[in-house]
This record gives sequence, C-alpha cells and structure tokens, in this order.
Amino acid sequence: MKILLIDVYHYNKGGAETVCFNTGKMLENNGHEVVYFTLKWNKNLPSKFEKYFPESKETRKGMFRQVINLRNYFYYPDAAKKLEELILEEKPEIAHIHLMWGQISPSIFPVLRKFHIPVIFTVHDYRMVCPAYSFKDGRGQICEACAGKYFYRCFTHKCTKGNYFLSIFMAAEMYFRNKYFNPNKYIDGLLYVSDFARKKHEQYIPAFKGKPNIVLHNFSVSIAETGRCITDKYFLFLGRLSEEKGIITLMNAMKDNPKSKLKIVGAGPLENKLKIYQERHNLHNIEFLGYKSGEELINLKKKAYFVIVPSECYENNPMAIIESYAEGVPAIGSRIGGIPEIIEEGKTGYIFTSQNGKELADIIRKASNLSDEEYLTMSDNAIRFAHNDMSKESYYARLIPFYKRVMNIYRQTNSI
Repeated sequence: MKILLIDVYHYNKGGAETVCFNTGKMLENNGHEVVYFTLKWNKNLPSKFEKYFPESKETRKGMFRQVINLRNYFYYPDAAKKLEELILEEKPEIAHIHLMWGQISPSIFPVLRKFHIPVIFTVHDYRMVCPAYSFKDGRGQICEACAGKYFYRCFTHKCTKGNYFLSIFMAAEMYFRNKYFNPNKYIDGLLYVSDFARKKHEQYIPAFKGKPNIVLHNFSVSIAETGRCITDKYFLFLGRLSEEKGIITLMNAMKDNPKSKLKIVGAGPLENKLKIYQERHNLHNIEFLGYKSGEELINLKKKAYFVIVPSECYENNPMAIIESYAEGVPAIGSRIGGIPEIIEEGKTGYIFTSQNGKELADIIRKASNLSDEEYLTMSDNAIRFAHNDMSKESYYARLIPFYKRVMNIYRQTNSI
C-alpha cells in the first residue's frame, strides 16, 4: 500500500509530528510505501519529496508576505498545486492527515477528491470544533460556548490568547472552512487518539457519528520488558510552560513537599514568572532544565520516578505518559480530557482533580512513600499497559484494517 502522510511540519515540533514520523517508519518497516507532504521550514528533516513542499510563513519572502500569510490561513493555492504535482508523480492510494489547519489549509481537500484518494484524519486537537483549538477562553477557563457552530463567541470570549483580533480571525476561518470546505464532506475516516475526543467531536459534529472511526492511543516505538527500582527519586514535568499545562498548580503542590524533587523540562511564556515564584518561595526542590531533546531527554525520562501531567485543558493523549510508560515510569495526571483513559488508578499511576493543588500534593507525598516493592509493581504495570495498548505492533494490527475498511467504503460509495 502507498500511503500519503500529511502534516504541517517535517521535524519533531510536537506530539503530532512524533506520531506522524513514528507512523511513517512503522509503515515502511512493514513493507508499505510512504509519501510525505508538508511545508518548508528551516528545521525540516531531509526528504526526497521536498521539491513538492510549498513555502511556509517562515521561509516565504517578498514585500507582501504578511498579506499572503493571512490569505493562506484560509486557503493556500500553492499547497493545492504542489500536492497535485506530488499525487500525479507518486499516485498514493490513501491520504492520512495529521495537522493541516491554518498552515496547509483545506485547499488540499478538493485535490484529494479529484484523484479519488480516501482521507483518514487523525484528531490530535479540537480545531474542527473549537476556533481556539483547546476549549479554553481568554481567562484560561474551560469553554464550550461555540457549541460547534456559534464561532463568533470565540471573539466575545477572547478565546485566542486573550486577543480580540486573533479571536475574530480564528472564528472567521471556522465560518469560511465550514461553508466552503466542510470537513464532514472531505474526511472519510476519523482516527481519534482518545475516546474523550471522539465524544466531543460527535457531540458538536453529529454527522461524524456516521463515519468510519477508530480510537487508537498513540504508541511508543520501543518498550522495556520489565519494571525497575530507582535511587534518585525525582518527579518529571515535560511540556510547555503555560497556564493550561497546570505548571503553577504543580509548583504549589511541590511547595508542600519540600523533600520531593521536581525537574521541569520545557520552555514557554511562564518561564520567567515561574522562576521568580521559585526564588520567592525558596523552592530549592525544583530544577528548571529548559528545552531538551535527543539522548539527554531520553535519559531524563528513563531515570524519572514519576512523570506528572497536571493539565488544566482537554488534553487528548499526552505523549509524555506514553513514552514514560514505555520505560516503566508511572504517571500522575489530572482528571481531564483523555488522561484518565491511560492511567489505571493505583496500578500505573494516580489521578487527581484538575487544578486541585492540595490533592496533587497529597498524591506526590503518597507516591514518594511507596516501598520498593510497591513501586516495582507499579512500574511493571506501566510496561504491561504499554505493551497491551501502546506498542507499535498493536497499533499496526488495528491501523491497517482501518485503512482497508475506509478504502473499501469509499470505493463502494463512489463506485470506483
């Protein structure tokens, strides 16, 4: 089978790109051909298909580039043109889209239809039902006011970074897209990475209930065989330093656990504020490590005692938990979004009420006092969970039949 993988970036920018690259390697290792379509970025990895990649806002030159960037957010003509050239050359049998909104744009949908290529869409975020992606308003509170159609409320609630202009711009893009390139018309199969995401999308786009769909948690490329005990008991936070990630709640919880160590990996808008907070409250048990990648990041995850995901937004399927389980590292996560689906309370980790710093502090204390035997059992459970639900073998065994099912339905429906 020849599969066309589509993503905005061709480097490991975030979780969606990690999943896209891992999926591509997995497919190639199982004898399939993989074709990539993305935009040009300075950090892109080498690709034999790069001559088909259109310019991004980063690489675009010229006097009118800002105007062109705004237009391309709604409709990017060159993306459609380049994709058509790629399809004519490579002739893929199915397209699997990871990210496209606001960069590649829905301009590619009619091209895929023109060549009768069925479309699978992995739902990494909530962009099809929320203009601001995250179901958060300008005050940082959970918000579902748009209800899948009243997108002007993104403006009235200042949902996009608390900015009226950005919010109305995002709302306008949603109205434009749903009128001229409605996802329900162009997407043939939906791959959800959490059941929570499936329910949210079907709640606000009822037509999605009738489409072929599957819930597949993201996978890890390698998984340890047995759990382990460790001597350096540090908790680990991996992610963007921003309010919706719950980092402030986590630091408050660490204030009540002065003997427990926390290492924070990542960067973001709150970084300076958090360091000032750390100094003011003498939080010597917290260490900011900044952005990490490669072997350094892998070793930090391998040696962690617990990974903590204290999110205060509708997280879908955090790679931080998946990659930690693969190393036998249990997780502490907030009870929000898709997180509870991948933490077995008391077995692979612990769950606490989102934004509840006291409850989180109590759980950190409880985890810190586990005996070696209790911890080893939890570590073994995390690996078992990963093997059963997050291995590339189990993912592949369900993905390919789903591809085939969508292709068969498409052919029957369109008499191809």
